[in-house]
Amino acid sequence: MAPKVLVSDKLSPTAVQIFRDRGIEVDFEPDLGKDKERLLAVIDQYDGLAIRSATKVTEKILNAATNLKVVGRAGIGVDNVDRNAASKNGVIVMNTPFGNMITTAEHAIAMMFAVSRQIPEASVSTHAGKWEKSRFMGVELTGKTLGVIGAGNIGGIVCERARALKMKVLAYDPYLGEEKAKHMGIKKTTVDTLLERSDFITLHVPLTDQTRNILSRENLLKTKKGVRIINCARGGLVDEKALAELLTSGHVAGAAFDVFAEEPATTNPLFNLPNVVCTPHLGAATTEAQENVALQVAEQMSDYLLTGAVSNALNMPAVTAEEAKVMGPWLKLSAHLGGFIGQMTDEPIKAINILYDGSVSDMNLEALNCAVVAGIMKRSNPDVNLVSAPFIAKERGIQISTTNQDKSGAFEGYIKVTVVTDIRERSVAGTVFSDGKPRFIQIKGINIDAEIGAHMLYTTNKDVPGVIGTLGQIMGKNDVNIANFTLGRAEERGEAIALLYADHPVPASVLKELDDTGVFRQIKPLEFDVN
Repeated sequence: MAPKVLVSDKLSPTAVQIFRDRGIEVDFEPDLGKDKERLLAVIDQYDGLAIRSATKVTEKILNAATNLKVVGRAGIGVDNVDRNAASKNGVIVMNTPFGNMITTAEHAIAMMFAVSRQIPEASVSTHAGKWEKSRFMGVELTGKTLGVIGAGNIGGIVCERARALKMKVLAYDPYLGEEKAKHMGIKKTTVDTLLERSDFITLHVPLTDQTRNILSRENLLKTKKGVRIINCARGGLVDEKALAELLTSGHVAGAAFDVFAEEPATTNPLFNLPNVVCTPHLGAATTEAQENVALQVAEQMSDYLLTGAVSNALNMPAVTAEEAKVMGPWLKLSAHLGGFIGQMTDEPIKAINILYDGSVSDMNLEALNCAVVAGIMKRSNPDVNLVSAPFIAKERGIQISTTNQDKSGAFEGYIKVTVVTDIRERSVAGTVFSDGKPRFIQIKGINIDAEIGAHMLYTTNKDVPGVIGTLGQIMGKNDVNIANFTLGRAEERGEAIALLYADHPVPASVLKELDDTGVFRQIKPLEFDVN
């Protein structure tokens, strides 16, 4: 029986035909995604669901989708898909991470032109029969300084286009190396320097805990008078209310926004202000981009449903069914090792070195590499997947090297990951025991045996009496239950580490209380996807 796919959003007819040409039965109902109850009633009939942004794939939908095997998002953002619920239900979530990069970058450049010359307002005025030539005095882009927050895939294209416009480009990106910046012809800098020196500021970062409200009221006040702000990335990166006040006061000369904190945006503090250009999330809305991502998702879904081949999956590696049986626990371990280092490392990473020892050295190392790199990059880019991670790392100038060797120690096999930055090297190693559970076995050269939990706390201290008691006392006093606990030390009275995991995230107030004791050299909360 042929697989059956539902297309519940507006997708290219060519993409629909790809399914049919590949022998897949397809129902094309582009408005069904807006009808939650009807979608819930029919979703159990389908093996695949092809969507854009209108369809909300909730836990309720996924629980009802008893036959569903894959959700394909034509585009990069999967905020409308409950990925955890999908994983729990065994449903693969695919996206198309590279289909609309150029289109989104071009929109940011277009918005910068529009706000620099007040084009939308001038157009409305002229259509109204006015001739207000003196009212619309603009500024040139040539010779101006553009501050780019996030110089990854899309931000990198914006940098390239801006340099062609003879602009000076400053970039803030914690994961951008100096050599890569030099190669791009841009200057890497701090947030504060970028704010102080930029005539235009454009954002190209995902919305994460680290980037949320990155242009806060405090940071907006640091900008030079007359700055213009462009946001075609994600709503929530800018304090819109504060920006509106600064636009009104004249400190900010203009703003161009394609994305908003609340969407659809029917009201917003920025609306109806002078020299504010607003578009309804059109970053990827070109004929070329829509066609590209639609065709790509149709091919990906068809490949998986017909052959089992997996590509651009957010919750499953690109491995064969045979490999997955053996490699599953090792893939989880690889992601956890990468996740540990990614959460521990704040500065730009220059190199990632991965050592495979013993039995693991004979596995699909490419897939394991992807899992490690994806784990590292996930902190800065939550939408990264096993396919896109190496590409993104390469674009950022990160060198990835792999070494495999015969069994050299007590373990049948293990993986050791080392990252190199300008100021340090950091390593962590792990293995999979016969119970199939990944474990950390070494951190910073210190041997440990630590199971991996969803909510963990990592601390370092000098090996002296009383530290463990202090840790346990503060946790107990604040009703933080310690589910497991592991210690390790380099030598007597030398450096010691502790890894514990709790039932819930450790509150910030508890972290501060631990820090205030002065006995811990480092305190770091860690989160891992253990599903």
